Amino acid sequence: MARLENKVALITGASAGIGRATAKLFAKEGAKLIIGARREGELAALASEIQSDGGQVALVAGDVRSEDYAKALVKTALDRFGKLDVAFNNAGIIGEGGPSTSVSEAGWNEALAVNLTGAFLGAKHQIGAMLKSGSGSVIFTSTFVGYSFAFPQGAAYAASKSGLIGLTQALAAEFGPQGIRVNAVLPGAVDTPMYRDKNDTKDAQSFVTNLHALKRVGTPEELARSVLYLASDDSSFVTGTAMLVDGGISITRT
Repeated sequence: MARLENKVALITGASAGIGRATAKLFAKEGAKLIIGARREGELAALASEIQSDGGQVALVAGDVRSEDYAKALVKTALDRFGKLDVAFNNAGIIGEGGPSTSVSEAGWNEALAVNLTGAFLGAKHQIGAMLKSGSGSVIFTSTFVGYSFAFPQGAAYAASKSGLIGLTQALAAEFGPQGIRVNAVLPGAVDTPMYRDKNDTKDAQSFVTNLHALKRVGTPEELARSVLYLASDDSSFVTGTAMLVDGGISITRT
């Protein structure tokens, strides 16, 4: 039996990278999907791929900073499929970098709004729907940055992403008695468009690669398999965790 058979799953940031790979894997494992991102064209292309493989999917384009968008995603799940079992709050940005003394207030606020507040607004309405079923799995994409170590000139990103770990723990403690599990996945470097935009030279990519114990960066598909574990009943006794899937970047000093 497929690991997400008869499950309804919502994924934000689904148009590329980890979100896209996770959507395809979830569909393969039997989930009915609601996929979200800002870029409607990319979402439509992904939906077409999933449908051509026999999957069921609905798309809702929008901005996770909007609470109305969070409501719309959940409403689509309930209207189209009757319930919500899994939510992967994956949408995120790197945000404004540079010396922290020079980061603008607008840049700081944008990183927190997308990475942290957007995830909270999503979970707020996702959990509300899951409580009606008496179970559910909420997953956030955090990062090792601001958890096991951080890079200079990335304060907004580190703060917003590490905030997700506190949010994970608070929600897990609050809603565990009602059968809702909440976890965060913490990737190392992953070969996504965002990673390539940030590390756009061979020297930069070589530097990042060497930080990992495995001496390579991850693939979106590898992260998707870890998210699948947290989404599925395989992790039925796992909640409140910050799960490193980082290729050993957190423990490497060579």
